[in-house]
Amino acid sequence: MKVTICGAGRTGHLNAVLFKQRPGITVSVLTGAAAVVDRWTSGSGVWQAQAPDGQFLSGRPDYVGLDPSEALTNTDMVIVTQPAHARPALLRDFARHLPRDRRVYVGAIPGFCGFNWLAAEAFPGSDKVVIWGMKDVPHTAFDLIPGERVRMGGAKAQLFAALHRRETTASRAKLQAMLSDLYEAPVTLLQDYLEITLTPGNAMMHPAVLYALIGPGAPWENKPFDRPLCWWSDCPRAGAELLEACDAENQAIRHAAELRLGIDLSSVKPLRQELIEAYGSQIEDDRTMYSLLRTNRAYAGIHAPLVPNPDGSGLVIDRASRAFHEDIAFGQALLVDLAARLNVATPAITKTYNWALNYHGGFSERAPGCLPADWPEEA
Repeated sequence: MKVTICGAGRTGHLNAVLFKQRPGITVSVLTGAAAVVDRWTSGSGVWQAQAPDGQFLSGRPDYVGLDPSEALTNTDMVIVTQPAHARPALLRDFARHLPRDRRVYVGAIPGFCGFNWLAAEAFPGSDKVVIWGMKDVPHTAFDLIPGERVRMGGAKAQLFAALHRRETTASRAKLQAMLSDLYEAPVTLLQDYLEITLTPGNAMMHPAVLYALIGPGAPWENKPFDRPLCWWSDCPRAGAELLEACDAENQAIRHAAELRLGIDLSSVKPLRQELIEAYGSQIEDDRTMYSLLRTNRAYAGIHAPLVPNPDGSGLVIDRASRAFHEDIAFGQALLVDLAARLNVATPAITKTYNWALNYHGGFSERAPGCLPADWPEEA
């Protein structure tokens, strides 16, 4: 099986190394980073991943390059790991390079931010493209040195994937077999893609913490940080409490969607339950959201996006971070739009979203553009 990974960031790099540990897997990496390509072509081309126990896994991707026509030749599966805001252009760019002689499984890890609708728009009416997504990353990854190595964090005990509603039962069985060939953890296929779209994750988690750090009345409102911070081990209590409020609103969206569409979305669990089931013994204290976030070893060492303060000493939040362009402009924006379509009040989500829009200064592209005009009537 040939797998084409789109993106050589943390998730793309780690998956490329892990896939090369599996027999019979050809790995092609499509990237826009010329330096990563040069490093692969001029050296040994071996990529590494450091496991949590300190051991190193090594693997050489079979192709790393900028050319989609070469990266996608004879591919069976495409995995998009690039951030949500880069996906619309990426899908449009490589659509014409997909093989025509076979069915290609085009998915995203993670599959949030309306990837199914984005892909359906990019591949309209195509019976050769099967659209899917994974609910979350199989492992956390951090400390990337592009084209060389990355550190692997906590692993999920179970993986969940879903297909777009247009796909067939046969495609469902084939996807499960393909993913089982790639990952050691058991793979469960969900019944509806909304189970991925509404799964609580970064689209709620990062905006809540940002608001509690630098929003109205926060400790660092209009004030630089004097040291680096970690997203979760340094998460303030106010951030955890705001996150719980946002999570309750997400559950309200879920219940409204179930009633409107007549589907079962019970797999969309409250965030604290979701994290306990995902990370288990890696969490030292799961009694509250606050204690869980600060004691989850799988999250340890993941730094908040800070950059040197251009106006003086200290550090400030990086406005170029994916926390804004992916989690807010795509993930949180989509939740706001879904709630509006379903007539669900979301004061906490909307408060953090509107604040972030104002703080950042606006985004050129946002997720609601991918939501079909007739949703939820399309069901």
